[in-house]
Amino acid sequence: MGNAIQWIDRRFPLSTFIKHELTDYPTPRNLTSWWNFGFLAGFMLVVQIISGVFLAMHYKPDSQLAFDSVEHIMRSVNYGWLIRYMHSTGASAFFAIIYIHMARSLYYTCFRPPRELMWWSGQVLLLLLMATAFMGYLLPWGQMSFWGAQVITNLFRATPYFGDQIVIWLRGDFSIGDATLNRFFVLHFLFPFVIFGGVFVHLVALHYIKSSNPLGIELDKEDKIPFHPYFTIKDLYGLGLFLIVFCAFVFFKPDMFIEPANNIPANPMKTPPHIVPEWYFLPFYAILRSIPDLVGGVVAMGASVLIFAALPYLDRSTIPAGAHYRPVYRVMFLVFVLDVLALGYVGAQPPSDEMLLYGRLASLLYFAMFFLLPSISIREDRWLRKRGLPKAVEAFIEAEQAEIERQKAARRRRRGAA
Repeated sequence: MGNAIQWIDRRFPLSTFIKHELTDYPTPRNLTSWWNFGFLAGFMLVVQIISGVFLAMHYKPDSQLAFDSVEHIMRSVNYGWLIRYMHSTGASAFFAIIYIHMARSLYYTCFRPPRELMWWSGQVLLLLLMATAFMGYLLPWGQMSFWGAQVITNLFRATPYFGDQIVIWLRGDFSIGDATLNRFFVLHFLFPFVIFGGVFVHLVALHYIKSSNPLGIELDKEDKIPFHPYFTIKDLYGLGLFLIVFCAFVFFKPDMFIEPANNIPANPMKTPPHIVPEWYFLPFYAILRSIPDLVGGVVAMGASVLIFAALPYLDRSTIPAGAHYRPVYRVMFLVFVLDVLALGYVGAQPPSDEMLLYGRLASLLYFAMFFLLPSISIREDRWLRKRGLPKAVEAFIEAEQAEIERQKAARRRRRGAA
């Protein structure tokens, strides 16, 4: 093995890459278990790709055969039921991990400079993941799959001037049919590999600016340890706990996240009484449904996802560590999480006047959190400075401000020289 690695090292920097990016990568020693979810997300991406490849070997993207091919996988393919349930349950597990990963980044304000590009790359990955999940939802060709795709593709009619053309382009026909199923299958198969490439961009951005930590300040070299073996063991321990929960769902509650209506073949002539998306889309679906106007609902739903990209500029505080030293921000974070859960509940309920009112109030609070953040963060910053902060945090803030002033002075000198 040693000779083989030496042979590769003379032609490709394999050992150098492994040491620099994996084994010897300097990692803050105070990382908590909340930092495990990035690794778990990568693990679930691999699980979804592998299980998806095996499912694609037996799946038929044809409106007359799709539903039966899924039943064939479940009943006739060796361990096909296991592969299918790993894939369907894995989608829910993947989104749960991603949402917890985002919540941790929000709590510790990991989106603040100089981590904007890392945050934005994560937002792009989230959008790709949502698109992949939406297209995969159509493939079983059940009642909820068919009518869910019908509703979502119809939303693109809100596009000014070109709405009808975009809907036809998405479906490949005037209605959901073979053309839609084929293109959704191809894109659902392709997008995970695009996401896999995007993950490397995300990791490069992370390793370039180094990992954040609960304190939010740059630690000294003596406060960092090699990633291996300390954090590889920690990640594997977290993976073991996760697999216990994941396997419990796969083997004992595999249909918990599958709508009963999706076990019925798609019927274009019969609409289900209540069309509902997967649970991970419910908060955004509730925002869409809370606005009676189609264009307004689509804009609000899109803004509810894209607005996260503005967080590096909405949070005006100069105090690091996110909610660790910021009690007002901590309360805002908890209110936001509860509001998202409330939106998810509203989105799962059948439409009614009562649910419409709750959805509008929760949607208003959702966006209010973002719009109030600049002014609240500035006032909180002043209040905390008057109270006093730990010396390490004060020193870090002073060093950051000195670096900003140095960069501004250097830019002024370059302008003067020009």
